[in-house]
This record gives sequence, structure tokens and C-alpha cells, in this order.
Amino acid sequence: MIEALCWYIIIITYWPLVILEVPMAHPTRPDAKLAALREHGTFNPHPEAVTDELFRTHEWFDPRDLVQVKYEVLRRVRLEGQTVTRAAAAFGFSRLSFYQARAAFEEGGLAGLVPKKRGPHGPHKLTGEVMAFVEQARAGEPSVPASEMARLVSKRFRVRIHPRTIERALARREKKRQRAGRSRAGRA
Repeated sequence: MIEALCWYIIIITYWPLVILEVPMAHPTRPDAKLAALREHGTFNPHPEAVTDELFRTHEWFDPRDLVQVKYEVLRRVRLEGQTVTRAAAAFGFSRLSFYQARAAFEEGGLAGLVPKKRGPHGPHKLTGEVMAFVEQARAGEPSVPASEMARLVSKRFRVRIHPRTIERALARREKKRQRAGRSRAGRA
């Protein structure tokens, strides 16, 4: 029965005639859910820490799904009356993480449980004042290269900005202007 489930490679040598069967691993299918969880940033980095009985015994409950785990720990405390300490431990969280998840859920509902992107959320050196300066300089002399703009910004604002960052910011602004122009033309 077990042999019927295994794949084999048969190696034949010429002399002496030996047949050696070597078991192969089963071809694995890509785990689509795992790929989706990673892509959307909702993969639980510590699924092994989830010791709750439902997550260990029922296929529906997936300890790799961070949003599902967070929701279930909140539900256990709120609807089933489990203590925060016990529920947090069973789901692999600290008490602080529980309270953060609860605040996020109360503020944003289920979408609030989706982890936020880490790090800066936009160009933090290109403030409105810096961009106004760049656009004014560009309007006065359109052919000034971004490397020169970066040097001028550094001299005036004492902040180093990569020339490519300036190019991308100017391109975004231009794209916004074009979209705004098209939408105004469409309303006319």
C-alpha cells in the first residue's frame, strides 16, 4: 500500500546487473493561499505559536492567516469571555499585541487587522516647500538636469535627495496635471 503511493527512480547498471529503486519526493503543487498571504502581507510569521485547538484540528482555521488569527483572538475574548492573557497566549500574541489588534479592529473593522506597510509612506524629504522650489527652478530653466536640481536642493535646504527621486516626483506631478486637464476637458 505504501509503495503504491511512492514515486521511484529505477537505476540500472550493466555489470553486475543491479536494479536499485530510489524513492522520489512527490511533485509538490504550489500553495496558492500561502503565496497570496505573502503577497498581501497577511502571512503570520509565527504560525507555530498558534496553539488554539480549532487551529490545530479544523482545516478551515489556518494559523498562517494573520488576519484570521487576530480576528479569532478578538472574538474569543469578546464573545466567549476568555481572559486576554489566556487568549493571547493561545493565539501566539502578547497582551500588548492583543490590545493593538483590538484598537485597530474598533477603528477600521476587519480591514484594520491587515498589517500596515512598514517604513515611510512617501517621499519624506521632498516636502511641499522643497517641491515648490524644484518646480520654480524647473519653470525658470526647464533643461536643468535632476543632478543639478539635487545639488541646488542640498545647498538651499541642507537635505540630500537623489536625482532620480526628483525625476520621479516631477513625473508624478506632471501626470497629475495631465489627468486633471483631461477630467476638466471631459466635463466641458
